[in-house]
Amino acid sequence: MPHHARVTGAYLQALLDAALARGVTRDALAAAVGLAADALEPLPATLSTARYIALLDAGARLANDPFFGLHVGEQVRPATYSAYGLLLLACSSFGHAMALTQRYESLAHDLGRSRLGIEGAQAQYEWLSRYPDATRHLAESVYAGIAVFSSWMAGRPLLPQAMRFRHADPGHGHDEYRRVLGIAPTFDAPRHCAAFDVALLDMPVPNADPSLYPVLHQHAEGLLAQRALAADGIVARVTAALTQRLPDGQARLAPVAAELGLSARTLQRKLAEAGSSFQQVLDGVRFTLAQDYLRRRELGLADVAFLLGFQDQSAFTHAFREWSGINPGAWRAQAA
Repeated sequence: MPHHARVTGAYLQALLDAALARGVTRDALAAAVGLAADALEPLPATLSTARYIALLDAGARLANDPFFGLHVGEQVRPATYSAYGLLLLACSSFGHAMALTQRYESLAHDLGRSRLGIEGAQAQYEWLSRYPDATRHLAESVYAGIAVFSSWMAGRPLLPQAMRFRHADPGHGHDEYRRVLGIAPTFDAPRHCAAFDVALLDMPVPNADPSLYPVLHQHAEGLLAQRALAADGIVARVTAALTQRLPDGQARLAPVAAELGLSARTLQRKLAEAGSSFQQVLDGVRFTLAQDYLRRRELGLADVAFLLGFQDQSAFTHAFREWSGINPGAWRAQAA
């Protein structure tokens, strides 16, 4: 698990709100996990993930609430997800929002990471917990939060086609799952996963304000960079290596790891400890350089694609649209 893993105070707030709604005070929660009486008041800027998970279990116990995780998720608001929560509201589509969630999730917490896969006409939203031994309240709080927030973004309930959890069936309360998640899950599954119609990815976000996207995106990128510097510098080292290698088509995990004197597996582990991944760093480098190249009018889009190590212009266009919400030609016109 990552060193210095933490959740933000904003993410913790949902847990505290759910506890208070059930008569459990911050002082009682703090005492239950061995924190000082004033540790949760005022709200701390960050809290270790171990303390957060302990508070989640303490809240369930003190409130005598077997579905406390679901109820924590119900308290989610845009601010829960820190800087990127507002960024999601400026996205062009739900697919774009999910792509950004995978990039910026670490700005809110280090509890796990989201992954999106496509299987035919179905999209699979998988959450990979970094704490597989945690009680079911953790995964259930995450998925309840996603369900509440995405339905709020859509302005109507967004119901999954299936919901699967790795943990065992609690044996009761399926009506509560249906109320919060919109569906009764299956349990003892190989992975935590919500399945939904792939067409949802192209659905526009109602009332999105794309004009806010550039400034919010820049802010989120800045916060990611700060996290990288606060780690052991591995993200900065990978960034430098990738920047040099992109035009030669050598921006791959194995050669970058070798350049840094690490095995591929060790590099992946160090990046995970820094709250990132090789693909996230690569996307970040490419997007930063793409913006610089697009401002240079003498470079055609095919030239930019080549300089960024893409096989062709269409691959670059697709990736840029995922990063920014618009195609590179439209971005260039706006920048001009």
